[in-house]
Amino acid sequence: QVQLVESGGGSVRPGGSLRLSCRLSGVTPYYYTIGWFRQAPGIEREGVSCISTARDSPYYADSVRGRFTISEDKTKKTVYLQMNSLKPEDTAVYSCALVISGLSQCHTASAMNYWGQGTQVTVAS
Repeated sequence: QVQLVESGGGSVRPGGSLRLSCRLSGVTPYYYTIGWFRQAPGIEREGVSCISTARDSPYYADSVRGRFTISEDKTKKTVYLQMNSLKPEDTAVYSCALVISGLSQCHTASAMNYWGQGTQVTVAS
């Protein structure tokens, strides 16, 4: 059974940092696309950042480029999202998602097959 388990959310002041983790279990795919999505109340879900075996480099949404960094530790089957210089508009539920296929357009939520439970990130003074 494929499972994604996120951790690392919380509350932080503007300008602060958080690191989210997403651990994969139940499968070790050769081709895959894994990424972070976020959704705030009343706002459409946004693809924040993702890694794909079909891409040479990660994808970052314009809203987070230069502040967020995605990375993976294949030995731990874990993907991380380092979030720096956080802003109040980054407040959302962050979820990691996986599709067992390499997608060049990796930030499309409808293409993902497996989702974690989500973790809340709140940025407020």
